[in-house]
Amino acid sequence: MIDTTLDGSGAASAAPARAGFRFRRRSRALKKAFPYLLVAPAVCFLLMITLYPGAYAIYQSLFYVKFNTWQFVGLDNYRDLFADREFWAALWNTLVIGGTALILECALALLIAYYAYRDPWVKGWRIIFLVPMLFMPSAVAFIWKLAFMDGRVISDLLMRIGLIESNIGWTSSVWLSRLTLIVADVWQWTPFLFIIFVAALQGQDEEIEEAARLDGASWPAIFWNISLPMMRPVIAVAVVLRGIDITTMFANVFIMTRGTPGGSTETISYFIYRIGFKTFNFGYASAASFVMLVITLVAAQFVVKRAFRSGRD
Repeated sequence: MIDTTLDGSGAASAAPARAGFRFRRRSRALKKAFPYLLVAPAVCFLLMITLYPGAYAIYQSLFYVKFNTWQFVGLDNYRDLFADREFWAALWNTLVIGGTALILECALALLIAYYAYRDPWVKGWRIIFLVPMLFMPSAVAFIWKLAFMDGRVISDLLMRIGLIESNIGWTSSVWLSRLTLIVADVWQWTPFLFIIFVAALQGQDEEIEEAARLDGASWPAIFWNISLPMMRPVIAVAVVLRGIDITTMFANVFIMTRGTPGGSTETISYFIYRIGFKTFNFGYASAASFVMLVITLVAAQFVVKRAFRSGRD
């Protein structure tokens, strides 16, 4: 109903009703925009700390940068990078150390998730498996450095059970020094994959498992032939997330091995750190960062695309 009033000449006026209509229109528009206004500060913050540094690094990679000296070199940094044996060695070290750690983490996480999903005793204590993930990476690196090198705890335990006769020089061997990094990474980040895998198992349709159980299938057979194929997309996403994080492995290398012996444990992150903050060649370090970003994105896209395609099939 429109509220009308008479003016001095007897004409009807509907101004208050039009004002109320405009107010309601503004309210509806504000209601639609309100969610976007709420997330706008977070989006701006994320763009500020990700998009801008990334664009700045790409721009910086086209220059020879040393402190305040900027000299345009074009693609020379990339050409020198692809001819740099230390870069390819760091990339190989990242693949070997990270790939081995990731395989062990997936296997252990799947095994623990299987028992935590089925075994009542393990299920009751599954919170314990999350404890390593609560430590800071630097604290974990110091713990394992103390165990392997400074305190020689591991060597002492191996001598007590008769497996070795003297202390082991963990950083004197290529594979032993890599093993220390793998053990530290597996100990801390297996719980991350364990959480995802347990959630994937709990989210599956129980009727399918019960039907297989009624047909006489054992629980290991059900897990291997039914649960695991259904988990394939989830496993792919978890592997991609963990793989991206492994490419940035730095704290363990910096605290435990410093890339020794002979650069055999120098990962790509430590290589970028050494180039940028020891030789102060920031343009070259930015080029290495951008190349590593492209390699990571391509590998992640390939893994996820293959996993989801096989999951649909």
